[in-house]
Amino acid sequence: VVKEKNRMGECPVWEERENALVYVDINSQKVCRWSPVTNEVQSVSVDARVGSVALRQCGGYVIALGTRFAFLDWDTQAVTTILELEQDKPNNRFNDGKVDPKGRFFAGTMAEETAPGVRARRQGALYTLFPDHSVIKQLDQLDISNGLDWSLDHRTFFHIDSLSYAVHAFSYDVHTGKIACPKLLYHMEKEEQMPDGMCIDAEGKLWVACIDGGRVIRIDPETGKRIQTVRLPTPRITSCCFGGKDYSEMYVTSAYDGLDEATLAKEPHAGEIFKITGLGVKGIPQNLYAA
Repeated sequence: VVKEKNRMGECPVWEERENALVYVDINSQKVCRWSPVTNEVQSVSVDARVGSVALRQCGGYVIALGTRFAFLDWDTQAVTTILELEQDKPNNRFNDGKVDPKGRFFAGTMAEETAPGVRARRQGALYTLFPDHSVIKQLDQLDISNGLDWSLDHRTFFHIDSLSYAVHAFSYDVHTGKIACPKLLYHMEKEEQMPDGMCIDAEGKLWVACIDGGRVIRIDPETGKRIQTVRLPTPRITSCCFGGKDYSEMYVTSAYDGLDEATLAKEPHAGEIFKITGLGVKGIPQNLYAA
């Protein structure tokens, strides 16, 4: 549905009030908004790689870029820094993020590659930005903090550390926002490659984007089993979310960075955004950051 190619399309969020899909292109340092009505993509350039975007209750967006949290005012394109983190780790940046059921923004970091396929290990962390702008560190020594969501009963937090090739489940205290007691939920099969972004559907099942696996998979958290696979027409599938009028459509982002020229010539859809219909299941609206 979006032909405008992204170097590293990520973190799609359906924004009901704008009837639009908001997402980031991490490596192009842009926050983008696509309207299915006009088919136009608007974008705001920022001064660092932007790992994630989420909706604010009062309008506009909260973003995680470089190693800082910030607000983005779409109309003025102004970016206002809330807090700087990890200033002792110049090679780190924020990656995926999402708002929890109480309006707190969870986002995690990772080390950038210093050469193709080379990165310092266990440099990342997962943080929670509270509505009063205070921050706590929830997890440490992560490789690539990625896909995250909460169970429908708000008792479980799901998280992906991509280089573990697995989805983990944590107990989650909705009152304090704290997570604890990690358990392995699902380990990727070889052909599924690496787990990236993730979302939950209205039946409480998880959808995981498989980067370099060219698919999204549906996992049942009760059994830890994969119950569905949807293949997509390009390998570097990065994230997914539900959207549209009744949240029955799934939007899927992809990337072309990381593909060599020979592969790119054979992958005309790399970096585009796709819509999957007919899944027979709906999603749920995004939570809004409560400040």
